[in-house]
Amino acid sequence: MSSSPQHPTPAPSGSSGAVAEDLALYREKFRRRLPESLDELHGPTQGVVELPLHMAWSGMTSYDMSKPRQRMGLYRTALHEGLRDDLPQYLNRDLLLQMWPVLRTLVGRTVRSVWEDAFSELASRTRAAA
Repeated sequence: MSSSPQHPTPAPSGSSGAVAEDLALYREKFRRRLPESLDELHGPTQGVVELPLHMAWSGMTSYDMSKPRQRMGLYRTALHEGLRDDLPQYLNRDLLLQMWPVLRTLVGRTVRSVWEDAFSELASRTRAAA
């Protein structure tokens, strides 16, 4: 089909630059939320944890830490939705390290790479589990 006023030829898109910029902004959103160190993460290791609505806006808000699937769900939600001040309150360093080899497969690629780039302990747990 040739170009005509009814069927114009699509303009070449410079969308690859826009996509790269969007990805960089998305990465930066998660990078800004990171703690300085995993040692700042002193969240609960037992009991029932209630997440605030700004974190758990689309699903469960209550997580029983004695149930592995719920604990994993809490960490997945916190990594994706938690703000900088939320992470030390809801995540625990030792649990994060313990769960990371599986948890990393449940979070998005950007979240995974931001955390592993920032914390070599997480990346080394991944290599050790492989």
